[in-house]
Amino acid sequence: MLQTLPGFSEIEEAHKRIRPYAHRTPVLISTYFNEKTGASIYFKCENFQKIGAFKFRGAYNAISKLSKREGQRGIVTHSSGNHAQAVALASRMNGYNATIVMPENAPKVKVNAVRGYGAAIIFCENTTEARENAAQQVIDETGATFIHPFNHPDVIAGQGTAAKELLEEKPDLDMIMAPVGGGGLISGTAIWSKHFNEDIKVIGSEPKWADDAYRSFKSGEIEPVLRTDTVADGLRTSLGELTFQAIQNHVDEILTVSEDNIVRTMRDIWERMKIIIEPSCAVPVAAILENDIDLKNKKIGIILTGGNVDLDNLPF
Repeated sequence: MLQTLPGFSEIEEAHKRIRPYAHRTPVLISTYFNEKTGASIYFKCENFQKIGAFKFRGAYNAISKLSKREGQRGIVTHSSGNHAQAVALASRMNGYNATIVMPENAPKVKVNAVRGYGAAIIFCENTTEARENAAQQVIDETGATFIHPFNHPDVIAGQGTAAKELLEEKPDLDMIMAPVGGGGLISGTAIWSKHFNEDIKVIGSEPKWADDAYRSFKSGEIEPVLRTDTVADGLRTSLGELTFQAIQNHVDEILTVSEDNIVRTMRDIWERMKIIIEPSCAVPVAAILENDIDLKNKKIGIILTGGNVDLDNLPF
């Protein structure tokens, strides 16, 4: 079935659907980062979302829209962590069984959480092909319904609700930023933000070691991830057709950052803001510190995507 990008009305409907179940996460400020940048930065703290990440929004929206027949056949997805947890919890909340395909190097904290939410786990090699093949085998054997981590209109619509809430609280933002992995969050963010205010700048960010979205943005076609060893484990995936289309249509720029700056910024946020974030979260903040952008007197919204960190294996 041909899938199309959601519009602002689908994001509005997604917000109504998930509002009784998702947390409305706080928006925090930091004098330290404001002074460093010369800007007023507003952090939408999705590290306080259910399952500790924004991914709950998209997974719950997509799964709650399924028919009973679709859901009762079981739910399957592949994910290195946060989407895995989101699908596991959203499936349980809707009374469905879930099977999650996870790479062998997925963070222990995320594997343990998926198990805690009652999902079955199948481990595979850390390649897109291995993930997809394992998920397809589950579908072939059980008829389970596949919920893609990002290339799915209902997932994108759900992720866009974080930007909707942020702009409801801070409607005069000049810029809104989010990290880019598969692109579900930046897609939903850009679709909603440009509808809300066509002049707002939507900026994606990703590690230099996983810069496929940056290269795709520049070349006009989907480029593959060339390496998967970035510390930002949530940003190791390539774009999908839907998310690439959204980026082409609605995103103004994509910035890249070094591994050292990701780790340094992650530590700064822990120390200065007293909140736990995972490395992927630090990427947009690192991007505005590392890249030469005029931020003086600008109002910037940044979506902090999650806080699921393996405390036995911190990068700093």
